[in-house]
Amino acid sequence: MFSNYLIGLREGLEASLVVCILIAYLVKTGNKDKLGPLWLGVGLAAALSLAFGAALEFGTSELTFQAQEAIGGSLSIVSVGLVTWMVFWMKRTARHLKTELHGKLDAALAMGTGALVTTAFLAVGREGLETSLFVWRSVHAAGDGAGPLAGVLLGIGSSVLLGWLFYRGALKINLSRFFTWTGGMLVVVAAGVLAYGVHDLQEAEFLPGLTNKAFDVTAAIPPDSWYGTLLKGTFNFQPDPTWLQAVVWLLYLVPTLLLFLGVQKFGRAAAPAAAQAAPAAPASLAAGVSAETESGS
Repeated sequence: MFSNYLIGLREGLEASLVVCILIAYLVKTGNKDKLGPLWLGVGLAAALSLAFGAALEFGTSELTFQAQEAIGGSLSIVSVGLVTWMVFWMKRTARHLKTELHGKLDAALAMGTGALVTTAFLAVGREGLETSLFVWRSVHAAGDGAGPLAGVLLGIGSSVLLGWLFYRGALKINLSRFFTWTGGMLVVVAAGVLAYGVHDLQEAEFLPGLTNKAFDVTAAIPPDSWYGTLLKGTFNFQPDPTWLQAVVWLLYLVPTLLLFLGVQKFGRAAAPAAAQAAPAAPASLAAGVSAETESGS
């Protein structure tokens, strides 16, 4: 449940920050009458994300077992690729996200209402589609029951609350540090989803080695025990992975974490030099959002 909560929180917060930035800019520039089209675009993006998730869930239910496993395994790999790209992209572009969105919003305001709806739709829709795909695979990897889905919904609800608090200026956190910690944890979750996808492809007979187990600790960590359920729900832990699953898990997790942490270290080392050349930037996107809100009120 925790891993799914983390996914909902992280992905939802990105979308919430995008919406906060767009709303704050419209308020600051005296375009409060354009909030309706903005919310329409956000609503359409949310509807598309829900429809995409429903299509993934129900569209594969009538397929044969092998077809379901083949599609599920392939989408696991795709979702891991998208989330990995998102983790690195968000850390690299977070400081410039507000400026980029402001430029797109200025262009949309000049073009008319339809362009504003489209801008909001595209800004939020990309996050929504990525979230739907990764959540779908993560929930299936975590097992049956209401726990994984409840974790996702709680995470999204928390992100909406945090976004509202950011906008009102009632909460400020260091978003760079937040995205660093959650990004690292998401890489661990993604490694488990990737291993789960490989197992699906082995069951679909697309990949070999289904009976070649790397180890089997089922007796020590029964899948139906509370600690087995906790490990599976948190890290997508499997007590009897195949050799191919174990190798793929290690080949993804170790280099990706090292590269991600190396990016963080490089960024921290470059920060003092940048601070000497220019005035200090806001500590977080939240500070920029709340500052705009205050000036526009």
